[in-house]
Parts: sequence; C-alpha cells; structure tokens
Amino acid sequence: MALTTAPDPTRRGPGSDRAHAERRGPGRFRHSEGLAGYVFLSPWLIGLMGVTAIPMLLSLYLSFTNYDILTPFSEVEWVGLANYERMFTADPSYWHAVRVTLTFALIAVPLKLAAALGVALLLNRAWRGVGLFRGLFYLPSLLGGSVALAIVWVNMFNRDGAFNSLLSLFGITGKPWVNDPDWALETLMVLAIWQFGAPMVIFLAGLKQVPTELYEAASVDGAGRFRQFRNVTLPMLSPVIFFNLVLETINGFQGFTAAFVLSNGTGGPVDSTLMYTLNLYITGFTDLNMGYASAMAWVFLLAIAVITAIFFSTGRFWVHYSDGEDR
Repeated sequence: MALTTAPDPTRRGPGSDRAHAERRGPGRFRHSEGLAGYVFLSPWLIGLMGVTAIPMLLSLYLSFTNYDILTPFSEVEWVGLANYERMFTADPSYWHAVRVTLTFALIAVPLKLAAALGVALLLNRAWRGVGLFRGLFYLPSLLGGSVALAIVWVNMFNRDGAFNSLLSLFGITGKPWVNDPDWALETLMVLAIWQFGAPMVIFLAGLKQVPTELYEAASVDGAGRFRQFRNVTLPMLSPVIFFNLVLETINGFQGFTAAFVLSNGTGGPVDSTLMYTLNLYITGFTDLNMGYASAMAWVFLLAIAVITAIFFSTGRFWVHYSDGEDR
C-alpha cells in the first residue's frame, strides 16, 4: 500500500510568490516590477543625467555668458547673444575653421566611402583566405582616432619619412608634407580615407543580402558587370549607402585627434588644419573662453542636425528598400 504525505501548507510551489502578490493586488505587483526595472536602469539614468543631459544644459547656459573657467561660477556675467554675434560677424578664425572642415568632409568622406565600397566588392567573393584580407582591411579602423596612429602618420609624411623614401626610389624629391600648408590637410584626408574598414564591413554585409537571382536575371537580359552594378547593386545597396553616408559625414565633421597631433594643438601650419572641433578646443581650453566655446559647440550641434535632416529628407528620392517602400 503506497504511502502518501499531505502537502506542507508552509511550502510554496513554482509561481506561488507571483500568485500571492497578485492576490494582494495587481497594482502592487506591477509597482514592484516597475521599481525593479528602475533599479536596473539607474546606472544608465545616472550616466545620462550626469554625463550628457546636465552638461549639455549647462553648456547652453554658458553660451550666453563670458565664462572663462578661472572665474567663480557665481560671478559669471550674462552677455546674451554677444557670443553668437561675435561668431558670425567678428571672428575670421571661426569662418576659416568652417571652410577647412567643409573642405575636409566634402573630399574625404566621398573618397572614403568609394574606397570602402570598392574593396567590399572585391572581398565579396569565395576566395581562399578572403577572411584574412577582410580582417587586414578592417584593422586600421580598430585603431580609430588614436593618438599613436596619428603620431605614426606624421612621422610617415615628414621630410625624412617613409613616404618620401618611397618616392626617392622613383627619383622623385619629396617635401615635408605635414609642414607644408598646401598639403597638411591632404595628409589628414589620406589618413581618414585609409581607415575605411568600418564602412567596408557594413557594405560587405549589405552585399551579402543582395539576391543572386537578380544578377542571374540581369545576366540573362544581357547586362554586363557595369550595368549589373548600376541597376542591381546600387539600388539594393542604397539603404546601406545612406547609413554609411550619414555616419561618415558626422564623423568627418568631428575630426579632431589627427589634426591636434599634426599641428601640436595649434591648427598649423598657417591654420591649414584648423578643424572646427580643434578651434573649439583651442577657444575653450587654451584661450579659456568657455562661454564662447560653448556657443560654438551649440552651433556645431545644430549644423550637424540640419545636415542630417537634409539627408533624411532627400533620401526618399534615391534610397530603395527591399519591401518596395521608399521612406
């Protein structure tokens, strides 16, 4: 005869805690779940407020003052729109930095994307060892805007650098590229273009999603490689091109580290590498004019927001999605 034991009324089975909480009231249970969620989110919320939101609001306030870091915060003088008026009407170095940054972005970004797409097309094949080449091409992007990479780049393009040594093999006399006002910015562009690994990987992922049936159909219709690229690859890849274009344009306008290292923080030679962010840094941390630098930062933020909005508003004319809907 099998022995049975009566259930222990003090023991709770699976889900009994939840059921007990629900018996006490669904509102209290939901409140406890919400409280737990906020507890887990609290590190992110603290970081958002302490590192991003509060400093941004503080810089917005400082942009209307003449704060110079050394003055106690309680003695900051309110100057209204004077910083913005000076920026647009009485500061030639500001507009020079704008021109340098626009030149850099308008040349380096398209060439970088073209190099990334070209290499992605070459690596989108089942070759032996293609994975190794993908890793090698991506390696420069892992270094990012590091100071060490910028120092190596400066040493490569100075008068006794590796680039001039290579030119001497062909009987060409080099020059101190990084110290020449006519070529210093171009060396920064070459560095930016060389770091095409990140957009290349994104392009490669997009190419993997293009159906091979489209190429087969185009080949049957007599389309060659160029027509297949123009009529199949580019339309199918347009969302990825749009994504890379937005990201790399923003990155292009934010260039700082290489220009700082090349010019020793001055924007030289002869202000030829005075990027916007470098000019902002010099204004705020060298000249100690943090109020004016804050105004420059907010204008910069609004300019990038406008450029991004233009990209999104015009993207619907040339970006095509696989679901057949343009957005």
